[in-house]
Amino acid sequence: MGLSETLANYFDVHKHGSTVRTEILAGITTFLTMSYIVVVNPSLLTDQPYIEGVDGIAIAGYTPGEVQSMLAVVTIIAAAIATTIMAFYANRPFAQAPGLGLNAFFAFTVVGALGVPWQTALAAVFVEGLIFIALTVVGAREAIIKVFPEPVKMAVGTGIGLFLAIIGLQAMGIVVNDNSTLVTMGDLASNPIAIVSIVGLFFTFALYAANVPGSIIIGIVGTSLLGWGLTVSGVVSAEADLVASSSAATYDITPLAGAFISGFGNVEAFSFALIVITFFFVDFFDTAGTLVGVGQAGGFLNDDGDLPDIDKPLMADAVGTTAGAMLGTSTVTTYVESATGVEEGGRTGLTALVVALLFLGSLAIVPLATAIPQYASHIALVVIGVVMLRNVVDIAWNDITFTIPAGMTILVMPFTYSIAYGIAAGIVSYPLVKVAAGEYDDVSAGQWALAVAFVLYFVIRTSGMLQAQV
Repeated sequence: MGLSETLANYFDVHKHGSTVRTEILAGITTFLTMSYIVVVNPSLLTDQPYIEGVDGIAIAGYTPGEVQSMLAVVTIIAAAIATTIMAFYANRPFAQAPGLGLNAFFAFTVVGALGVPWQTALAAVFVEGLIFIALTVVGAREAIIKVFPEPVKMAVGTGIGLFLAIIGLQAMGIVVNDNSTLVTMGDLASNPIAIVSIVGLFFTFALYAANVPGSIIIGIVGTSLLGWGLTVSGVVSAEADLVASSSAATYDITPLAGAFISGFGNVEAFSFALIVITFFFVDFFDTAGTLVGVGQAGGFLNDDGDLPDIDKPLMADAVGTTAGAMLGTSTVTTYVESATGVEEGGRTGLTALVVALLFLGSLAIVPLATAIPQYASHIALVVIGVVMLRNVVDIAWNDITFTIPAGMTILVMPFTYSIAYGIAAGIVSYPLVKVAAGEYDDVSAGQWALAVAFVLYFVIRTSGMLQAQV
């Protein structure tokens, strides 16, 4: 029995109406569409030079470039572990990696704005992963879904999209700070970073619209090469920062692996709980929504619109998140880009296995993570952020009791640079508008409890700030 036949039998490839060749091509397609995360995740989780006062993971004795290469290795390993579990345990063609949005929340909000040590942020991700595993084991998925208000769940994707977009646009010099209006348009006429970023962004949009496999990573690399070419040719001076500062790549991840353990020594109960809840909420609903959406594209759903045995891919996600935190990266989640592989005919875990192997193979390009300037890597944030805006159509805007919580969720996220605050705004406003509309029965005890908990958190946090100022 040859390798091809062995794989076909193990993953029931023929039973699912596919072939080994189709599964391999599907895996390659999925990997190409999501491979940008190998470059973007390290860039997001390290220092943010374009956002004053906001820092991500920084390790004494190592340059930002060296930390980026460590994070690239960790990103690859975490993605490979989670996707391999998806392949063998769930036998589904879904790929996983550290998720966009949650890594931005990790670096910009938790570590940057809240000032939480990055080790503690990793501890929160680890705890979230354990909670995810426990709730998946006991089959509490339906109970969890019912606790969170429907309009908030529907609005989170759009809010995160705006959050990612503003981060990306600011790093690209297209949106800048303004004392009068908070934000305004950057100097697009003379700022080389803004000019190159705009060219790269629309080039990437064109590739994405044309369904070119790997469009985002092609756009990122192409933009970097344009910046490099302008600098080398002397058209733009080296002081324009179009070229990333070089740094020797390192594959030693020991400063990151296990760092979450020390994070438990810096835990402040209320803040830690809010961080864990936010990580869990976004991870759970993003994963569940992606699984159903990609499952629909592949014809995996049953007559009730549910994905059979969804607990298995959810478990793969939970284990991947826990392993990722132990290694040193933010929450792992299922990628909607998996739909590209499904559309190519991927139907089994063999597709996922191919993705996992390709991730491991990408260890060879880890030095690329430090060679990509931030303005180029953040093109991915804007592209994905814009694409995520389409989720807004799922909200029942004609119902004011949905409009207010959903609107608050979407608006508060980008304006406060916090996914957590956006979710909190939606959860707190939901029972209030429902009661005001006389729809008392639509609010469960769990939803009231969540709303009260968030109000108490902000009261305590605000009191602490006031006392500090006094």
